[in-house]
Amino acid sequence: EVQLQASGGGLAQAGGSLRLSCAASGFSFDDYAIAWFRQAPGKGREFVATITWRGRLTYYADSVKGRFTISRDNAKNTLYLQMNSLKPDDTAAYFCNTLTGALPWGQGTLVTVSS
Repeated sequence: EVQLQASGGGLAQAGGSLRLSCAASGFSFDDYAIAWFRQAPGKGREFVATITWRGRLTYYADSVKGRFTISRDNAKNTLYLQMNSLKPDDTAAYFCNTLTGALPWGQGTLVTVSS
């Protein structure tokens, strides 16, 4: 069974930091480019960042560029998102999936940033 379990969310103040993790199982994690997505209350899901299968290339949405860093550990089947200089607009549920969103979506982890 494919599982994508995001964790590490919580409450942070503006300017603070959080580190998210996504534990993957049930598929060949290191065969895929993996991405973070987020969905703010009342809005659609949007792309945040992606990393290629070996971790050599990364790409970010303009809204998080310079503040967020995506990384992966293929030995642990885990994806990470280091979030610095958080803003209230970063408040959302964060999810991981392949870049194309091909796998079943997990429950995500909620990030709330207070001003």
